[in-house]
Amino acid sequence: MELNLSKPIVFFDLETTGVNVGKDRIIEICMIKIFPDGREQEKTMRINPGVQISEYITELTGITNSDLADKPTFSQAADEIKEFIGDADLAGYNSNKFDVPLLMEEFLRAGTDFSLLGRNLVDVQNIFHKMESRTLVAAYKYYCKKDLLDAHSAAGDTRATLEVLKAQLDMYKDADYKDKDGRLSKPVVNDMKELARFSKTNNWADLVGHIYLNDSCVECFNFGKHKDKPVAEVFKNEPSYYDWMMKSDFPLTTKEVITRIYQISRGLF
Repeated sequence: MELNLSKPIVFFDLETTGVNVGKDRIIEICMIKIFPDGREQEKTMRINPGVQISEYITELTGITNSDLADKPTFSQAADEIKEFIGDADLAGYNSNKFDVPLLMEEFLRAGTDFSLLGRNLVDVQNIFHKMESRTLVAAYKYYCKKDLLDAHSAAGDTRATLEVLKAQLDMYKDADYKDKDGRLSKPVVNDMKELARFSKTNNWADLVGHIYLNDSCVECFNFGKHKDKPVAEVFKNEPSYYDWMMKSDFPLTTKEVITRIYQISRGLF
């Protein structure tokens, strides 16, 4: 089934120096842009992370330090990546939890103004896990009846993710889904806004889940000694906790959220 689009959508995958959103860096990005008329544009870029990559990452991705030596840094490539994405929605595999937050970290470090406002974020893994629960290699085998031969390459994983979503739309057309409250729906439809809603698994205020919205839509901590307490209340009574977070290795996107809450809690707005 071809995608029903009202605006472009970019499927993307990152190869990185590690899995810590706050400190690791992109070494390769592949983007496949699908337009409403079915046209595709594809771009793959290798990025110099500014640090040596480990033997494990080289073994996993096939990318060596020498491969990256003459490549642009993310700061140098940021405008080109931003221009390619444009106003498109974003899709990937485990992208809501990892690829989108890490990409945003890189944009913030580069000082590049890139916003997620108005974009649908479709996470193919979350659709898969809700409907079947498998890995990308297994998902590709299950949905597309093919072996994923170039797993852990950005281009291979990105293309596989696109093919898996198309197959999911075919397989789950009119399929029932029962949520944790026992409600039935037919959520896998060819509409990016609905897919973004269904593939969202959290109610996070930041991108990585350090801050969440409770049932009253109040931002609360999701970790540490203040877990489940309202962030604004903690900052009002213990402003040093904000200072500690800002000096610690939290992602920049999390620091943006807590800074906004801190300023409101201290009457600085």
